[in-house]
Amino acid sequence: MKVAELLERRRLNWTELERYCERMHASGSAGKLPPAQMSRFAALYRAACADLALADSYQLPQNTTQYLHRLVGRAHNQLYRSRKFDLAAWNKMLFTDVPQQIFNDRCVQLMFVIFWGFFILSAWLAYEKKTWPDFAEKVLGETQIQALEKMYEEPIGKVDRDGDVNAAMAGFYIWNNPSIGLRCFSYGLLVVPGLLLLLSNAITLGASFGYMARPEVMAKEGQNFFHFVTAHGPFELTAIVLSAGAGLRLGMSWIMPGEYSRFASLMKTGKDMMPIAMAAVIMFCVAAFIEGFVSPSSLPYVIKVGVALFSSGILAFYFVVLGFPRSIHRGT
Repeated sequence: MKVAELLERRRLNWTELERYCERMHASGSAGKLPPAQMSRFAALYRAACADLALADSYQLPQNTTQYLHRLVGRAHNQLYRSRKFDLAAWNKMLFTDVPQQIFNDRCVQLMFVIFWGFFILSAWLAYEKKTWPDFAEKVLGETQIQALEKMYEEPIGKVDRDGDVNAAMAGFYIWNNPSIGLRCFSYGLLVVPGLLLLLSNAITLGASFGYMARPEVMAKEGQNFFHFVTAHGPFELTAIVLSAGAGLRLGMSWIMPGEYSRFASLMKTGKDMMPIAMAAVIMFCVAAFIEGFVSPSSLPYVIKVGVALFSSGILAFYFVVLGFPRSIHRGT
């Protein structure tokens, strides 16, 4: 009967576990317990499971075994039950916390300025041939220029694609396009390579846009180029900037960890950067659907411009209007 005596002495733990179950049931969520109490509850639950195994093995009185079965089942349900969907919390996170965090993050701001600054400068140098006559040729190379002209020599939407082909292409873009953002994000961990990769993308893309906008190219290939890229551009380019910003923030977290260890700082920052990473993923997916269904279509160019302006308006409203007026903790 030594086992029975041991279990009898553990009744105080069972009673304590019951009280935790009652508190958690009343509060409606396990997450409402303080961390220390949550740890204690988990320890009591594991101990009760062990007590139940002993009670079953040694065939203790049925009332004791049934009591432990009920207690363990109740504790399990409280510990692992799914939480109710909190609409107010999700609304606050999506429309207050996330846009504020992104808009006020110094790394995102820096990457935004670097990308668009060098993109515009590169596009201008490639477009006008006086300041640097062979800039586009130096940046892109003759092979890439010829490939661009070949790719867009036929009018966009000349042959309408069916829905299955559009869906397949959208799926391909969803798989392929985020690889650019993933490289910007992962290279950002090393800081300097991340900055250089973003610079390379900005200069190359800018030179491509500038070259295709030249009057002699715009007459044919350039017109087809802009007919294709205009609609999905805002979401895709913004996603690249966000990916680079999140990567740079992670890189800075282990270079300047502050009061944390380098590993702890990296883990904490990684958790904080999840909203930015998810925003980039969502924008890559939206851009992929536009690129799969709208960009290659025969819709008038004015409609595609309208899609781009509408997309830009949504992005500006979300990141600037929702992010600017409020104050949050700013990134260092």
